[in-house]
Amino acid sequence: MKLTWFGGTTLRIHIGGRILVVRGGEAGGVVPEELLSGADVTFSLEAGLPEIDPVLWRPRRAGAMIEEADLPEVLVHGVAGGALVAAIAEPPLLLLTGEPVRTGRWGQEAVVVILGADIVRRSAEVLQDMRPRLIALAGEESAVDAVFAALRDRLEETSLVALEPAMALEV
Repeated sequence: MKLTWFGGTTLRIHIGGRILVVRGGEAGGVVPEELLSGADVTFSLEAGLPEIDPVLWRPRRAGAMIEEADLPEVLVHGVAGGALVAAIAEPPLLLLTGEPVRTGRWGQEAVVVILGADIVRRSAEVLQDMRPRLIALAGEESAVDAVFAALRDRLEETSLVALEPAMALEV
């Protein structure tokens, strides 16, 4: 999985052999044609995604080779306050622009990207409720610094990283 944040809620995601583009807000001076180049799927976090209950959702497991052709490689679901991106053989990717959501056990394996305002409080809630594999922060530098200061001693098994505009993060 590779994540590239361009500001606002604009992301380019390489996952499960596909390229997904999340369109939203400013794109850090990137030409839209370049951002969308080669994208298999584009979507917005604001609306239009089929909603699921993240507590009841379960990651798909790799099936028999004969069944794999029938399954879509990457699914995008709406959740309250964001989206869930799921690909076989990849950790679940939870994109949060709103309040953190409750998850099932899968939350401990998730990569959570926190975008937008109030990332300090929302990051602390995600860490407390989910204990995900990784929390990636997409926000202003001062807010990101505050998250690191607040959570540094409480992370345990969770990794914490800051996304830099237009720089890819390989997970």
